[in-house]
Amino acid sequence: MNKWETIFENKIAKIATADDPAHDLLHFQRVVKTAKKICKIEAGNFEVGVAAAWLHDFVRVPKDDPRRSRASKLSADAAIGFLESIGYPDEHFAEIAHAIEAHSFSANIETKTKEAMIVQDADRIDGLGAIGIARCFGTAGILKRSFYSALDPFCELRTPDDQTFTIDHFYQKLFKTAETLKTNAGREEGLRRVEVMKRYLESFKAEL
Repeated sequence: MNKWETIFENKIAKIATADDPAHDLLHFQRVVKTAKKICKIEAGNFEVGVAAAWLHDFVRVPKDDPRRSRASKLSADAAIGFLESIGYPDEHFAEIAHAIEAHSFSANIETKTKEAMIVQDADRIDGLGAIGIARCFGTAGILKRSFYSALDPFCELRTPDDQTFTIDHFYQKLFKTAETLKTNAGREEGLRRVEVMKRYLESFKAEL
């Protein structure tokens, strides 16, 4: 895989820009690292899982774009076109495309292969823990959202509204993410990272 990974990384370096720090090259590198770790533990196919992890966000669509629910399909189609152009073994194309399509929350596609579960888990895990906190606030800056509600910062008496408040995203989505992880290795890491986030909120609360 080393030869292919160099090609993948070089391509992604041109696609992923610093304009969105939550989806820059470092994000792809972390997702690939996690996918490899889970692939090894869960005995997944590296030729499928690693390729799909590198190419999972091949087409970037902003979170507030109306095409958001189609982003993973657009990425899968474009990624397969890219793989064809570099001569990647075509026997893996269908499974790679499925893993890319199914990784997205917005697409809501059932994961039908082990590798799809691995790539989905790896991407979702990157939204949790210390890195997840950094990504959350990075996205909030881009979307110009407030950090928290002055009246009820931790959603104790109201329904979370992550379109308005950044901290609300922890309650509306991120804490629930660990429950959606499909592999045993993914769930274990996800739960560990959720605890990191809860401790962060305790410190946040102490400073208000």
